[in-house]
Amino acid sequence: MAVTLSIAAVAVTALAGAFAATGETHEDTAAPLKWGSCPKEAAAPRLECANLRVPLDYGEPDGRQIEIAVSRLASEKPAKRRGVLFTNPGGPGAAGLIYPAALAALGLPKEVVDSYDLIGFDPRGAGHSSPVSCNLTPQQQERGAFPAYARTAADVTREAKYARTIARQCADSHSAWMLPHTTTANTARDMDRIRMALGEGKISYLGASYGTSLGAVYATLFPTHGDRIVLDSNLGPRGYDTGAFRLVARGMEERFPEFAAFVTSHPQYGLGTTPGQVTAKFFELAKRLDEKPVGGVDGTMFRGRTLDGLYADVLMPEVAKTWQALDKGEPLPPAAPPNAENSMAARLYVLCADTRWPTKIREYQRDVAVDRLLYPKLGGSTANIGPCAFWPDRASVQPVKIGSRGPSNILLVQNERDPGTPLLGARKLRWALGQRATMVTADEGGHGVYPFGRNKCANDAVTTFLTTGGRPAYDKACATEPVK
Repeated sequence: MAVTLSIAAVAVTALAGAFAATGETHEDTAAPLKWGSCPKEAAAPRLECANLRVPLDYGEPDGRQIEIAVSRLASEKPAKRRGVLFTNPGGPGAAGLIYPAALAALGLPKEVVDSYDLIGFDPRGAGHSSPVSCNLTPQQQERGAFPAYARTAADVTREAKYARTIARQCADSHSAWMLPHTTTANTARDMDRIRMALGEGKISYLGASYGTSLGAVYATLFPTHGDRIVLDSNLGPRGYDTGAFRLVARGMEERFPEFAAFVTSHPQYGLGTTPGQVTAKFFELAKRLDEKPVGGVDGTMFRGRTLDGLYADVLMPEVAKTWQALDKGEPLPPAAPPNAENSMAARLYVLCADTRWPTKIREYQRDVAVDRLLYPKLGGSTANIGPCAFWPDRASVQPVKIGSRGPSNILLVQNERDPGTPLLGARKLRWALGQRATMVTADEGGHGVYPFGRNKCANDAVTTFLTTGGRPAYDKACATEPVK
């Protein structure tokens, strides 16, 4: 998943009082869904879509309503169907209507597809679910999710001006009324309304990246409504807060040696014949592009595109070609995906409303000084200040605390060298969930395990859990799989 969609921060919120503590809702508050055709960009064979009205503010359930777009890929084997499997591809800010069809087409085992109706949805604020905006210009969209790489305290102060501008644009947008309500906790509550509209007593869940935070929050707010929950490529229990965002720099350091090995084994790229030479080329290009961008691509964007390419081994040739082009001074095609304005805005709405980010510039200056030394490839960027420091509408709510109370029905799967959601965060989530979870780690690099990864041991563990309910009795480590 692109950096513009996957780098964010979230430590979810809850409403005051007993309602917030449990998240429980009345079973008669959601009308049945009326299935029909899907929007053009989500059209796929057998995929059907519907809209569901939910409260903007669950503290005022009879107040203003918003629409959530939902999709379903129904099982074609009624005799084998055991229920519904909700899905989330990550983000925050990523639309999910097409995701069930994508999973089925690109590798989700047939026994899983037969066992469930696959459910997708655009989270509130994203795609077709009451979309939000920050009035981002094409140049702001192209810049992506990363703050500029800071080398000095003055660089942080300079970036604060840009961050304040983005925050002000969000506050002045036509959707600013959604600022305090576009949160992970409310998205989890929307999921439970979808469950009720489907007429299901429980749901199973498959969430990746940010989707692990959403799944953990749902399992916390609605512990009796979860069946089999799979969290793939895990954030820590506080979600995408400042710590998780800074941790991405560590993830890049842990994953980069595999890219360096790829480059050295393909001398035709001319980027180095030893890992040390490849690393030196990275820093040389980043510094050169910071001083003189090529076709609008500066050092920060170069770092971001490199990180994007570390998400999967199959992307490494494209990263090497990108380095080649920039080294020769050749411009690159735009990186911003379609509908980037909405996805980037929705990401900001969630990450800034979910957790309290530091507001003092000096705190970011301190963090940048530390992380630039610990993780020099990316630390000066991921520790730098962003729009959340100047967010206009700070809800006075407490984060949902992920804990061990509830049924033991969660399986975590995690690559050991994941650049986007590093292993350290997954271990913290595993510890927080306690007896509720077991974890399967794969001795692999890249972001995302199931079902697209090559590690059969890890994939089989997830398929077995989803189809039979059987999990490893203890945490399990899967050895690396040979490249075919």
